[in-house]
Amino acid sequence: MGAILAGVAAPLLQLTGILTPMPVLHAPAVQAPGVVAAIAGLAATLYAQHGMGESWRIGVDPGETTTLVRTGVFGWVRNPIFAAMLVFAAGIALMTPNPLALAAFVVLLAAIEVQVRVVEEPYLARIHGRAYTDYRAAVGRFAPGIGRN
Repeated sequence: MGAILAGVAAPLLQLTGILTPMPVLHAPAVQAPGVVAAIAGLAATLYAQHGMGESWRIGVDPGETTTLVRTGVFGWVRNPIFAAMLVFAAGIALMTPNPLALAAFVVLLAAIEVQVRVVEEPYLARIHGRAYTDYRAAVGRFAPGIGRN
């Protein structure tokens, strides 16, 4: 939650002049790709959420069993929502390259890694067994082909 709050606060604090951008990153050549990444990340997040259908949830309810989604974008990466959220956050950090925005991105990255590795993956392995083990071996965690295990 802290990463999200910091990610929202960083652009606002820069806009009001409380925070200043890092000079080395404060350039149209950095900010323009940031805008593109933020828009693409937001669109991809919504697309991936829609692709989960009735399996969409926030967090893990140990008593709930959902369908293992392996089609669409989930056939390319196991965690496309989290991956897209990181693209969005990276875009925001590039658009408003101040220390808080960059720190928020790093904290979000760490939080997502912990959520996926400590909470999500063990839950899915327990609920779906061999189907998830096979899926995990074939599809990358956040990018195609990367993080298969």
